[in-house]
Amino acid sequence: QVSLVESGGGSVQSGGSLRLSCEVSRFSYTTYCMGWFRSAPGKEREGVAVIESDGSTSYASSVEGRFTISQDNAANTLYLQMNDLKPDDTAMYYCAATPRRLGYKVFAPYEYTYWGQGTQVTVSS
Repeated sequence: QVSLVESGGGSVQSGGSLRLSCEVSRFSYTTYCMGWFRSAPGKEREGVAVIESDGSTSYASSVEGRFTISQDNAANTLYLQMNDLKPDDTAMYYCAATPRRLGYKVFAPYEYTYWGQGTQVTVSS
């Protein structure tokens, strides 16, 4: 069965950087969306960045210009490079995948079939 395993979370000071990784196993689809979502206490899960099978990317306005999503197909790994981190970025970060294109629904969590267990990111001021 499909497996997604995140790593790379941690605690950093405001302005710092982290790179999250998501190792993807047994997800052999040529059409897909893969993305990063985050959940903070008291807030709904929100989409952060998505990459589609044609290489197109989408970013939440709150992270545009600071975060970069990428993938290494040979290594079956999805990445999220996070720069200039802010306290508001503190959350549990999840990677997710679905074997189809989503169009305007790329940031809708309910459209994603597979989820990792999450990795915590904490940014202090």
